[in-house]
Amino acid sequence: MIQSMTGYGKAELNLTNANFTIEVKSLNSKQIDANLKMSSVYRDKEIGLRKLLSEKLQRGKIELSIWREKSESSPKFTLNKEVIKDYHNQIEALRKELGYKAPFSKIETGIYSDIMQTMVHMPEIMIKGEEKSEDNEWGEIQKGVDIAITNLLQFRLDEGKKLEDDITNRINKLSTLLIDIAPFANVRIEKIKKSLSDKLAEIEIKNIDENRFEQELIYYLEKQDITEEQVRLDAHLTYFIETMKADAPNGKKLGFIGQEIGREINTIGSKSSDAEMQKLVVQMKDELEKIKEQLLNIL
Repeated sequence: MIQSMTGYGKAELNLTNANFTIEVKSLNSKQIDANLKMSSVYRDKEIGLRKLLSEKLQRGKIELSIWREKSESSPKFTLNKEVIKDYHNQIEALRKELGYKAPFSKIETGIYSDIMQTMVHMPEIMIKGEEKSEDNEWGEIQKGVDIAITNLLQFRLDEGKKLEDDITNRINKLSTLLIDIAPFANVRIEKIKKSLSDKLAEIEIKNIDENRFEQELIYYLEKQDITEEQVRLDAHLTYFIETMKADAPNGKKLGFIGQEIGREINTIGSKSSDAEMQKLVVQMKDELEKIKEQLLNIL
């Protein structure tokens, strides 16, 4: 059974103090390549999540996102009072050093307010609030991750069914083209024999070794014969269909079989001296290229 490497799964959690949106995306890749996006609160869970993704999804460029949104509003940043005081003291010391008058008698003019607004933009003035996870929160998140992965796996199966139908049609097309080639191949050999006989008849050769000539003719005709390629190609096509129906992931194996199919088609093409045969070979190559494109997305 074919599975696509492309997939998407999503799960949503509504807990007491926070809501979560969990998404898993998968694209084609030669190996497992996992990328995690989540709050730093759960960084200690990263190794376990990577192992889970590797076991469940096996191959692909995977992106897991865990978005956390608190139910109640709370300030994310607070003023760092100690730093503000230190900045204020430095400003006051600089004022005295430069000989300016004390500004406190002119608070109404907004000078002091301007100083405070400026200090708000100084480095380390704001302290980011520490995000904390609630008790038993991770257990629920893990259930959500499992749901998202299950949804992605179903997505892969659905896409795999479409790929299997398309590839099966193209393999059947290759089988049909292989059958269509057979009559041309047989006629071609007869044409080659006749052509050689006609050319030899035009040459005045008195002392010719008939046995040696016959051996050379048989050798030449064998080099032009495509019977072995036809048999092997038919076997590869049958094996390809059998492998597609296997339960285990088979994308790489199908790729190897596709390479063998390509070798046989290329050999048939190199031996095709007939124009009609060459047209059929071109159609076979076209179908095989489309199959190879689909194989890149198979698990």
